[in-house]
Amino acid sequence: MTIHADFTEFSETTAQDPFTLQNKKLLKVFLQYGPIKAAHGSMVAYQGDAQFEHQGAGGMQKWLKSKVSGEGQHLMSVQGTGEVFLADAGKDIQVMYLENDAISVNGGSILAFSASINDDIQMVGGAGMMAGGMWNVTLSGTGYVAVTSDGPPVVLDVASAPTFADPNAVVMWTSGVSMGIKSDVNLKTFIGKGSGETFQMSFGGQGWVMVQPAESPSGGGGQGTGVGL
Repeated sequence: MTIHADFTEFSETTAQDPFTLQNKKLLKVFLQYGPIKAAHGSMVAYQGDAQFEHQGAGGMQKWLKSKVSGEGQHLMSVQGTGEVFLADAGKDIQVMYLENDAISVNGGSILAFSASINDDIQMVGGAGMMAGGMWNVTLSGTGYVAVTSDGPPVVLDVASAPTFADPNAVVMWTSGVSMGIKSDVNLKTFIGKGSGETFQMSFGGQGWVMVQPAESPSGGGGQGTGVGL
């Protein structure tokens, strides 16, 4: 019995970076470089010796933040000497390396990051906004980070012009960016595909914001708003 097929274009990548894109929707992570944290359920395959363990909230304070905000991501710890392939519902994956820096990320957009990266849920944009505030996950330190976007994103330089975006379309922004809220004072005005947004996120400062071509909230709670315990 013989199978005749040419799967050359689907062969495993030979790149050796700790976080390597197998393709734009599939991430390959080499575990010999150190443990990682990944979105729960994101593993699609692995080779070699890999161990997976549910990652708790990281203490009572983080647990309370996740409950109050509705933000965050269910994580698992992955370690070993093999390689693991990660994906999230066919979304596009963007990989970056932080060198003693920080980013603010929509919790549901987090796919994986090095265990050397610190993660915390923080309120952004003012405590009085949206009856409880808007929350995001801050990733800081040195290491690799992989985030997902619902389709190919656009990266906007906020220093070049006043920048505004729908909250459910924002994936992340860099540490030099300041975020605020622009309210739509005319409630009859409908802006964006969501057909009824009365506010947009505004960005200034130095850096960039990543926006996806979709307005549906991500699995981690989107740009989480405060809710009761």
